[in-house]
Amino acid sequence: MKRVFVQSYGCRASQADGAAIEASLEDSGFRPVRDASQADLVVLNTCTVTHSADIDTRRVIRGLQRDHPDAEILVTGCYAQRAPAELAALPGVRWVIGNSRKTQIAELFTPGEFVWQKTTEDYHGEILVDDISQLSAFAATPVRGIRGDRTRPNLKIQDGCPNRCSFCIIPSVRGGRSRSATVESVVAQVNQLATRYREIVLSGINLGRWGRDLSPQLRFFDLLRLLLVETPVERLRISSVEPMDWSAGLLEFIAAQPRIARHVHLPLQSGSDAVLKRMFRKYRSRHYASRLQLAHTLLPNAALGADVMTGFPGETDAEFAETVEFVEQQPFTYLHVFTYSERPGTPAATYANPVPPEVRHERTRLLRELSARKNLAFRRRQLDQTLSAVTLEQPGFALTTNFLKIKLAANRPPNQLIDVTIGSQDETGLREKETLHVL
Repeated sequence: MKRVFVQSYGCRASQADGAAIEASLEDSGFRPVRDASQADLVVLNTCTVTHSADIDTRRVIRGLQRDHPDAEILVTGCYAQRAPAELAALPGVRWVIGNSRKTQIAELFTPGEFVWQKTTEDYHGEILVDDISQLSAFAATPVRGIRGDRTRPNLKIQDGCPNRCSFCIIPSVRGGRSRSATVESVVAQVNQLATRYREIVLSGINLGRWGRDLSPQLRFFDLLRLLLVETPVERLRISSVEPMDWSAGLLEFIAAQPRIARHVHLPLQSGSDAVLKRMFRKYRSRHYASRLQLAHTLLPNAALGADVMTGFPGETDAEFAETVEFVEQQPFTYLHVFTYSERPGTPAATYANPVPPEVRHERTRLLRELSARKNLAFRRRQLDQTLSAVTLEQPGFALTTNFLKIKLAANRPPNQLIDVTIGSQDETGLREKETLHVL
């Protein structure tokens, strides 16, 4: 039996794709392994959202070719969709498969069922990459969980993004149409996963758009309500949803449902309206603040997170200061801070007045320090509170419903929902209160 190692990079949707690829290969006769050195086939499911992500992929491929020259390398994912010839030219790469065909990877190893588009003699690898803009249906794949993780699987239920943010390469590598998994398939997969997992994370490229392309048209809110009725899932966690898709109805519903994690993530990108306009974002800071404040009012102890980008072309010191001031004023509990990276083919890559790299990185450092201070204050507010948490694969740790990692007083098996009382906090995390036994 051939052995396969699958490694995914990037967002939660990519992690879900990787789990599905592994499941389909296992169904076709491969045996998954936990180390590339043990594999006959290595599948790299790539990210291309930043230049550094591309560099990391090429570095991994060169390392695999050097250390495991007998392994066949298959590259798929967003980088494969964006620049297939670039990857196929790397020594050791046997196949490059785009996002539109990644659900068919297992068929590659069934003779007669996979038709290759042949490449020129200049390439080491064979390429199968279609025009993803023509893709109109969600590609369903088997999902059973995550290799090496017995807690919190990601279930991708939506793909593609109809937004056209000026900095973002994702619509060209994931497709510009929102594509939704059917209600029936989502319910079936959640029912299956709920037999093994206490918490399931719903993910997508533009998750709040789920259902808009279905007939009859549905909303993400409708799906959540149905999942709570028709499945026994103990906790659903919602990954990132665009700000204007966090409607009052959705937030009120979540606030009334203890089976949905107390966690709201809404990408900000910038607190400067001028920068948001150049980014082609569909809201301004006042709109964003109104949604965030509503979430805080309805879910006062929830994790409230955002993605923030620094160093967007033309971002002045004054515009960055607007972002800092905006973040300081909002009830954020954490930030994911990213440094702007030019992506060929995006409008922003052609903009004048690029911010010097050293300025970009300094701004990233400052925002990350602000995020750390906000998260520390949030953790301090948890002292003596009792929170629901799911035990993690990492021995002795759990993740609370409001997205805080906690060190347990004693090791417990992974994949359990427990109540923990917060006893103390330090610069990096929380600790469970130890119970004193009186003899």
